[in-house]
Formats: sequence, structure tokens, C-alpha cells
Amino acid sequence: MSTIERGVSTIPTPGYAETAQTRLEDLRRWREQIPHFVIPPAADATQRLSAVAAIPPEFIELTNVAVANQTSLMRADGAMPAQVRDLMSYADAYAPLVDELEALAQFLDHSVTAARNQAATEALTTYALAQRLAKLPATAHLAPHVADMRRALGRTRKRSPEELAQRAVERAVRAEAKVAKLAKKALKALPAAEAETDPTTDEP
Repeated sequence: MSTIERGVSTIPTPGYAETAQTRLEDLRRWREQIPHFVIPPAADATQRLSAVAAIPPEFIELTNVAVANQTSLMRADGAMPAQVRDLMSYADAYAPLVDELEALAQFLDHSVTAARNQAATEALTTYALAQRLAKLPATAHLAPHVADMRRALGRTRKRSPEELAQRAVERAVRAEAKVAKLAKKALKALPAAEAETDPTTDEP
């Protein structure tokens, strides 16, 4: 049920922080529930494993058959064919879950961005309206609020390295285009300048 506080309607919202924390705890419990769950020891650990992990399953199964039928291929520190098949079965079963979780993360990221966008759009619309009304005598009392909004809007967040790099690229492109334009202009002016200095064009 909504309430009225100083003439403003406030609608209670769900405890997003609490529900998000619950979801985080659920995800952490998955670590204990998923077999063969390994946390990569380094940022590039998965990449370093990918080349060998991409070996065709048919090749792996052929080695299983060979080990099962040729005792000379059995190693003291090697895995038995049943263990290798179990690992492949695990990988085949959980690979779709990876795709689903990646999609979920992408959708959740979009949902968060959409919520921020909607809230910011409402705020910008209110700011634009307040700016116009503050100029009118009847609503001039809004001027201090507009000033506060302007100051808050001017406090831009620190840009990420990716954003800084993108801005640097854009500046470089603009600078290159400007240089090209000046060079083109200079080339057009060159024939005229040569004609003015060519002695053969002088009259006796």
C-alpha cells in the first residue's frame, strides 16, 4: 500500500538488496553442488587449457579402447578408461549450463543497465522541466533545486580504461581528418602559388 509523505506518494519497493544477497548465496552454494568444480588459479588458466581440451572426443575414445585392450599402454599414474569417460560425460553434461549462465549474466547486465537508464531518463526529464519553470516568476523557488541538480550532474564518474582508450581513438581520428583536410587545402593552393612565381608567365 502506498503512503503519502509531505504531499509525495511513496510506494514501498521490494528489498532488492536482500533478494540479491540471497541469489548470491544460492550461486555460492552451487560451488559445493557441482562436481569437479575448479576455481582457476590464474586469469589465463582456462585459455591455457583450451587447446588440449578441444581435442576431438572420437580421438579420446579411441585411446580409451586402446588402453582397455592393450595392457602395455596402461600407466601407473594414468587414468583408467572409465575415469576418462566419466570426465567426458561430465563435460558434455555441464557445457550447456555454461551457455545458460553466460546468457543469464548478459540478460541481468542488460536489466541493470535498463533500470539505471529508466531512472536517469526520469531524472533528466525532471531536471529539464525544473530548468524551464525556475525561469518563471511563479516557480522561481525551484532555482536552488536546479542549482543542486546541475552540480550533481556535473560530477562525472571516473572513466574506465576502455572509455579513455575509445576517447583517445576518437580524438586521433578527428585529428587525422583535420590534417588530411588541411593537406588537401594546401595542395589546391599550390598550383596557384606556383603560377604566381613562374618566371615564364612574366611579361617582357
